[in-house]
Amino acid sequence: MADRQALDEVVTFTSDLIRIDTTNRGGGDCRERPAAEYAAARLAEAGLEPTLLERAEGRTNVVARIEGTDPSADALLVHGHLDVVPAQAGEWSVDPFSGEIRDGVVWGRGAVDMKNMDAMILAVVRAWAREGVRPRRDVVIAFTADEEASAEDGSGFLADRHPGLFEGCTEGISESGAFTFHDGGGRQIYPLAAGERGTGWLKLTAHGRAAHGSRPNRENAVTRLAAAVTRIGAHEWPLRLTPTVRAALTELAALYGLDAGLDDVDGLLEKLGPAAQLVEATVRNSANPTMLEAGYKVNVIPGEAVAYVDGRYLPGFEDEFRATIDELTGPDVDWEFHHHEVALQSPVDSPTYARMRAAVEEFAPEGSVVPYCMPGGTDAKQFSRLGITGYGFSPLRLPEGYDYGAMFHGVDERVPIEALHFGVRVLDRFLRTA
Repeated sequence: MADRQALDEVVTFTSDLIRIDTTNRGGGDCRERPAAEYAAARLAEAGLEPTLLERAEGRTNVVARIEGTDPSADALLVHGHLDVVPAQAGEWSVDPFSGEIRDGVVWGRGAVDMKNMDAMILAVVRAWAREGVRPRRDVVIAFTADEEASAEDGSGFLADRHPGLFEGCTEGISESGAFTFHDGGGRQIYPLAAGERGTGWLKLTAHGRAAHGSRPNRENAVTRLAAAVTRIGAHEWPLRLTPTVRAALTELAALYGLDAGLDDVDGLLEKLGPAAQLVEATVRNSANPTMLEAGYKVNVIPGEAVAYVDGRYLPGFEDEFRATIDELTGPDVDWEFHHHEVALQSPVDSPTYARMRAAVEEFAPEGSVVPYCMPGGTDAKQFSRLGITGYGFSPLRLPEGYDYGAMFHGVDERVPIEALHFGVRVLDRFLRTA
């Protein structure tokens, strides 16, 4: 059991890490090194030997290994990213990089995404050092750079250039799972992530004939692009169920006493009410236009127009996604991947999943744990190149009215202290038995 010092330290570490501004603006504009050095120092104080690695100056990653008691057991990767998305201070109630602790809550950018989990990992590892605990299997700790952009300086760099540091790792845990979802009717649900949709960020380019804006032009690049973007935005993607989502719907139906038949998924989602939020974004592929770039003067028809689309596809359905985008863009618009990462599917009947479920149920017996597929992505995508099966497991017990999803990249990001304490206890319990 995590001791009192661990509960105090997780709050301190969360606040301290928030105060270290690791804003990732993309294009290499970020410096995680101060946060990496902070985390490495806390690990070293626990008797570990952390390694700091960079692909680019200041874009620092930290890796350390805790030896387990069973040399024949596969290793477990426990990872969290150190960078955060930008925050506009004028929109916040507090300085987003203050790490302010007020009314039982830690405020600031990264409080949920995901310096809280980084702090939990540090607190648990240090508690083990004080108690002399060793896990059954080797545990590899990784704090990464660049997750909020391409991951090229973070998990991608580690997986491609330093695979030896993850020798023996077959499974990993990281963000976005085992948090409290309140359904508004008194039920508390803990979605445990066992999959991610793939990332297909697209760049669309339309070519045409540049000309004066006063003349007719049937080869207008802007018109061609606009038509393609409209088709993509209006497209209704067909229903596609992956094993994780199928398991999620089956367990949710049982929880609410509904017919578990999945021949009318949209009808089932309506009956689930607010709980449908846990699966509705992952029963289909999706593509949402997000950016447009064209022209330089109102009376000049440009010869080229560009758009960007946030595309996501389910495990097993990337080929369908590609073929559909080919059809929707048509002959006058080219497309390419601006950023491309695989979709992930993890088993929900594995011993590791069962142990994560048991750890949550021990400290939240009033809750119901259900499988969950993340609509977005994490560093687990890059680590999957090493054959590591990823799960989302950053436990938090949250009060009713706390909008967990809104905290990600949102204004006034914050995390309750009691949620951090719960997370430390559950993470400690799981890692001891993993």
